[in-house]
Amino acid sequence: MPPRLNTSPETLLTKGWEDYALLDSGGGRKLERYGRFTVVRPEPQCFWSPRDPSAFDAADAVFDPTDEDESGRWRFAGNPIDTFPLAWRDACFTGRFTPFRHLAFFPEQAANWEWLDERIRRWTRSTAPRGDSGTKPAPKILNLFGYTGVASLACAAAGAEVTHVDASKKSVAWARENAAHSGLADHPIRWIVEDARKYVAREVRRGSKYDGIILDPPKYGRGPAGEVWRLFEDMPGLLKDCAALLSDNASFLLLNAYAARVSGLSLAHAMAEATADRGGVIDWGELALSEAGADGRSIGLSFFARWSA
Repeated sequence: MPPRLNTSPETLLTKGWEDYALLDSGGGRKLERYGRFTVVRPEPQCFWSPRDPSAFDAADAVFDPTDEDESGRWRFAGNPIDTFPLAWRDACFTGRFTPFRHLAFFPEQAANWEWLDERIRRWTRSTAPRGDSGTKPAPKILNLFGYTGVASLACAAAGAEVTHVDASKKSVAWARENAAHSGLADHPIRWIVEDARKYVAREVRRGSKYDGIILDPPKYGRGPAGEVWRLFEDMPGLLKDCAALLSDNASFLLLNAYAARVSGLSLAHAMAEATADRGGVIDWGELALSEAGADGRSIGLSFFARWSA
């Protein structure tokens, strides 16, 4: 039976938490708070005017782009800032001023972290105890293009066994550091530096199964052996292979994409094709950051499609 595709999109709003807030936006920029630092980053979608332009001038760090590939340099009001601690619930991680305008994680993804946390905890509650011990099995989660691992840590903190895959050795090293900061260094998390397509293809041949899969590919990227990733060419095949890895009682398959030419609806149709025989439901739409305050404006930043049982 094919999955039911929701007919209307959904906007998942991240309204901030103790260590993050979108304070203001406008004039092609956004003003954010990361821990105790205020940060200004470019955001072309903010066509409107900022509410308090003077607050932008008083920021601790400003990113000045140098080209269209999001690279550039940080300008600091005082001494340069390297790294600083952050947390989302039980996931602790390090903020970093990277040369690509982000801070080593994507705050709008908090809406997905919350959904993942709820799905994993629900899966664990509904699964019958295994064996005489009475303990419930931990769901097996695969996180592809896992970057610095905040989604992996959110899943692990909720009780999952996680396989974290990323092509960047540096990103996986940062993710392992974040696991240690979260007190999850001894948790069952496998850290794998490999091209996602190669890893998934090998798992399909092995007959491996996962209870949930997170797929957050870039628009373009390179693997550790020089493999080239192109979203529009490579994502459909990888998505179908991921669907083949889902266990019989799997909970979810989550796909997220930042490419400007993609849409939540197109991701949903690709998801529906990949999960054609699994039933369930597919919801889709975009992730957005919402300004602090009751009348805060929101900035749409990425698109998603999620199959759930």
